[in-house]
Amino acid sequence: MPLEETGWLRGGACRSSDPELFFPLAPSAAQERRAKAVCARCEVLAECRAYALRAGETEGIWGGLTPQERRRSRFPAGWRTRASA
Repeated sequence: MPLEETGWLRGGACRSSDPELFFPLAPSAAQERRAKAVCARCEVLAECRAYALRAGETEGIWGGLTPQERRRSRFPAGWRTRASA
């Protein structure tokens, strides 16, 4: 990550949290809720989310979104159309 692109990290509410909360080996709904609660009070949530979407982060909670939520955000339902024959 280039420094100029991630300067916002210093303002993250997660900076004093255990990284395992955001990148668990075995994700659970309870862990996801706890991580998202930290994100909800974060001053740089928008920057974090934008970075994760732009960078295509495939793991962890970023900007209050799970990998599945980020995928849905990048590729909403119906984004593909069938090719004409």
